[in-house]
Amino acid sequence: MSIYKDRSFVERRSTAEDAKKAQLDKFRAKLTQEDPAAAERRAARQAVVAAREARQAERDAARRIREAEEAAERAAREEAERIEAAAREAARQAEEAAREKARPKQIFRDFVAYAERRATANRR
Repeated sequence: MSIYKDRSFVERRSTAEDAKKAQLDKFRAKLTQEDPAAAERRAARQAVVAAREARQAERDAARRIREAEEAAERAAREEAERIEAAAREAARQAEEAAREKARPKQIFRDFVAYAERRATANRR
């Protein structure tokens, strides 16, 4: 304890600052040196990042391909539905036209059948 009694506060503070500066300089010196283990770890991290980015790019490409295929299928399905609806409409219109065309004949047939029924009913 006698060592502290002889030194003043300013001396102790300057000694602590010098020690901190020395430790900081030592740390900075280590950063500038190329440590093989650190370089190896850095390279491994970069390889992991590159692999991760490659996998993400593959997933993105697969997603875009899948979306394009789904869009093509959806467009084909919509086109088929549109064609089917048009065919149904054409068939309905053709059936209606045939009914309209046959209508006068049917009216005549109905009239003949009615007349025959009336004639047979009057004979009895």
